[in-house]
Amino acid sequence: MNTNKIYQRHRYHSSIISHCVWLYYRFTLSYRDIELIMMKKGISVTYESIRYWCIKFGKLYAKRIKKVKRYGDYVYMDEVFCKINGKRVYLWRAVDQDGQTIDVLVQEKRDSKAATKFIKKVRKSMQKPVSKVVTDKLKSYIKPIKILLSTTPHLTQQYANNRAENSHQATRLREKKMRKFKSLKQAQLFLSCFGNIYDHFNCARHLCSAKTFRILAECRFKEWGAITQVVPEFQN
Repeated sequence: MNTNKIYQRHRYHSSIISHCVWLYYRFTLSYRDIELIMMKKGISVTYESIRYWCIKFGKLYAKRIKKVKRYGDYVYMDEVFCKINGKRVYLWRAVDQDGQTIDVLVQEKRDSKAATKFIKKVRKSMQKPVSKVVTDKLKSYIKPIKILLSTTPHLTQQYANNRAENSHQATRLREKKMRKFKSLKQAQLFLSCFGNIYDHFNCARHLCSAKTFRILAECRFKEWGAITQVVPEFQN
C-alpha cells in the first residue's frame, strides 16, 4: 500500500512507479519497451499507465532534482532546430561548465525576443551570479546579454561553445526514438524532465575509475530515493 501522499490512489507500489520513470528518462526506451521489462520482472502494467506516470511523476521528480542541484557559474548557450508537425522550431539549451543542463526552452523563433525570454529563464534557474557566458555567433544573443547580463563577459569564439553543442546529442537520440516530437508543449514537458533526470544519473563514467563510478552511482541512487520518497519494497 502506498502511504506517501503523492502516490495515494495509485494501485501500483511507489517503487514500481519510480523505477519505470527512471527507466524512461535515463535510457533510450519506449513505453512499450518498459512494459516488456516489467513483464519480465513479473509485473503486469500497461504502457499507457507507464506513460501517465512519466508525465505526472517525471515533472515532479525533475522539479525536486532542480531544487537540490548546484550549477557552476559558467553558462554555455546553444540552439538547434527540430521539426514538429513539419514546422521548424528551435530548442534553446543552457549548460554549465560540468555539462549539467540548466534549462531548456522550445520556441518557434530564434530572434532577439526569443533569446531574451530564454536568458531570463536561465537567470532565474541560477543560484549564483553568472561569471561567464559562452554562445555561438548568433546575433540574437548580443542585445539581450548586454541588457540582462551587462557585467558578464560574453565569449563567441569558434569551438568555445562545444560543451553546449555536444549536450544536444542525448536529446537527438530520444527524438529519433520517439519518432519526433508531436507538439511544442509535449517537447517542452519531456525535455524539462529529461534534462534533469538524465543528468542526475550521468556520472561521466569515461572520466573516472570503476571504483569511483560505483561510489558516485550509489550516492545518486540514494538521492533518487530521497527525491522519489520510495519505501524500499520493490527490488530492482
